Amino acid sequence: MAGFDVQNPENRASESSAPPESPAAGVDRAAGAASAETGNLPSPLPSDTASVPAHLERLAGRARGYAEAASSQNTRRAYASDWTHFCSWCRRQGLEVAPPSPQVVGIYITACATGAAIAGGKANSVATIERRLSALSWHYTQRGTPLDRKDRHIATVMAGIRNTHGAPPRRKEAVLGDDVVAMLETLNRGTLRGLRDRAMLLLGFAGGLRRSEIVGLDLHRDDTKDGRGWVEILDKGLLVTLTGKTGWRDIEIGRGSADATCPVVALQTWLKLARIAHGPLFRRVTGEGKEVGADRLTPGQVARLVKRAALAAGVRADLPERERESKFAGHSLRAGLASSAEVDERYVQKQLGHASVEMTRRYQRRRDRFRVNLTKAAGL
Repeated sequence: MAGFDVQNPENRASESSAPPESPAAGVDRAAGAASAETGNLPSPLPSDTASVPAHLERLAGRARGYAEAASSQNTRRAYASDWTHFCSWCRRQGLEVAPPSPQVVGIYITACATGAAIAGGKANSVATIERRLSALSWHYTQRGTPLDRKDRHIATVMAGIRNTHGAPPRRKEAVLGDDVVAMLETLNRGTLRGLRDRAMLLLGFAGGLRRSEIVGLDLHRDDTKDGRGWVEILDKGLLVTLTGKTGWRDIEIGRGSADATCPVVALQTWLKLARIAHGPLFRRVTGEGKEVGADRLTPGQVARLVKRAALAAGVRADLPERERESKFAGHSLRAGLASSAEVDERYVQKQLGHASVEMTRRYQRRRDRFRVNLTKAAGL
């Protein structure tokens, strides 16, 4: 690769004149190996309690917990997987993981882009490579040895990867208001599972919620330690308070024009018949659909619900069956609100918690198409 100064991996690994490894480097390597094996992210604080005064051990433990809470569970899981992937690749190539080498990282992202990172593997998308690069930068920073992503061996190669392999994002199909009504008809109102699913669809659509935000809701504030928000049922609607990528925010969900499509009524019905007075809003239904468990649902179950209901309702029946199966997921509800609500974009932006209206417009899948015809306006 032109411009790279990295030596032959085999020669580099066998050099006997290399300086002896410092104790700190040994600790970093051990921490890296532990992360690769366990999938845990390193803490910016020392994990060895012997390096912390006895009277600060409890605070150090709390600090490590706060450091972990700085990112979402999905981010932690992805970063741990990416770090393991990089460490495994380095071992196979006879390269050292530490200290960070921009040349090595440049070759690594090239291997990811060409499918050479794993024998028989396929090329990673640009988005995946960007995430892997972010994971490496995060891990190295936590170990006190930052990776310079602006180095020419990384920045120039990454720019070339974007230009060569970049493609428009594959966005999930939006389910519009009429689609949601049709999806509700596919759910059985006579079962607890059907009532729960109705409430999730309506709450997720009307609130423009992410799937993780839907299942992270509790009935009251401080009900659970893993809760990401709570609800308050008022006369005119539902007030949802939750934390997400942009911090804490309040979401107003008004009552619907009919009880059958009202998210507030659907939630009240579910809570009453499921006898939920405390804890997570949406839980597993067990015992042949007659019992409600204590465990909250996972984000993946929301995605599967949206996909299943959309296919059963015949949403986008104009598409081939195989293509339809990949079109719907949890984000379809969020995109659906942005595409359906005929109001000022500022209100939609606030509901979705976006920092800019440009981001909100990315969610508008089937709205405003050809509403303004510049061809005719130009006289043709």
